[in-house]
Amino acid sequence: MDKELIIIDSGEQIEATTPVIISASRSTDIPAFYAKWFFNRLAKGYCAWYNPFNQQKMYISFERCRVIVFWTKNPAPIIPYLPELDKRGIHYYFQVTLNDYVKEGFEPNVPSVEERVETFKKLSSIIGKEKVIWRFDPLIITPNIGPRDLLTRIWHVGNQLKGYTDKLVFSFVDVKAYRKVQNNLVKETMLFTKEDVENAEANHAQRIEIVEGLKKIREAWHKEGWDVEMATCAEDIDLEAYGIEHNRCIDGELMKRLFADDKELVYYLHTLKWPEKDMFGEIPPIPNKTKNVKDTGQRKICGCMVSKDIGMYNTCRHFCVYCYANTSKEVVLRNKDKHSDDSESIIG
Repeated sequence: MDKELIIIDSGEQIEATTPVIISASRSTDIPAFYAKWFFNRLAKGYCAWYNPFNQQKMYISFERCRVIVFWTKNPAPIIPYLPELDKRGIHYYFQVTLNDYVKEGFEPNVPSVEERVETFKKLSSIIGKEKVIWRFDPLIITPNIGPRDLLTRIWHVGNQLKGYTDKLVFSFVDVKAYRKVQNNLVKETMLFTKEDVENAEANHAQRIEIVEGLKKIREAWHKEGWDVEMATCAEDIDLEAYGIEHNRCIDGELMKRLFADDKELVYYLHTLKWPEKDMFGEIPPIPNKTKNVKDTGQRKICGCMVSKDIGMYNTCRHFCVYCYANTSKEVVLRNKDKHSDDSESIIG
């Protein structure tokens, strides 16, 4: 990513990265909890971000930002702010996670399923169904939730979203790789013991049962006139035989389709370089060969293209028990007390 010198709130001149695509955010729910902060920072022209591994502070300039990908379980708080992005000529789309784990209490601080469905439909009606991607994510197995139960829940939620989205993305919960997820599943629910918590991950037979069921669900929706693309997020299992692709959440191909009139952006999506216009104001022709745009900072099986995430761990107040980005509810609540809508970063 390119860099430039910016003037921060203190009056100091600082070097900042200038991403074209911003992810907001894999690490926390900015639309639900930090919408006002985000638009305050957009007005200031930059924000600060701390590396979660070494706590090194980085500055991000919005000067070249052309696309924002929002990730959320509750977009309601950010909807009133969206016209500001339109005025600035900044494109955007949403990844909206709409699960149903109400009985299990896995997502204790999200609105009801009914309220989230209505918010999803409202957002879709405002910005267009192609810009609102439905995620039922992650898929979790418990002693009381098997593959058939998960499929039933997806079916019921999906039936309420007909015509309001074109895509369903899912993944299988990762438990073995995250000790804090194991701890939270045991501590915050009565469904798992330390000995069997790893069984929350679907085994191969359960995964195949789920994807076979999803294929049937998609076929049933197709007969009703609703064509839904299905894709997995950061899963290495090959499901092409079921018509299920590997997803790219930060998706350059989707952006090319959605924002095709923005020729400068389309050039960048092919080359990862901002075009230099000639003396007549024309941009260079797009090369026949597209540059590899994969974000090497993400996992190997992640298909996302290059972007800059501006979220911070231990700040999401949904308190989902499967979340890898929160250490514990106590840490999040301590960070809540440090937040200010006027600060440079989410944690002031």
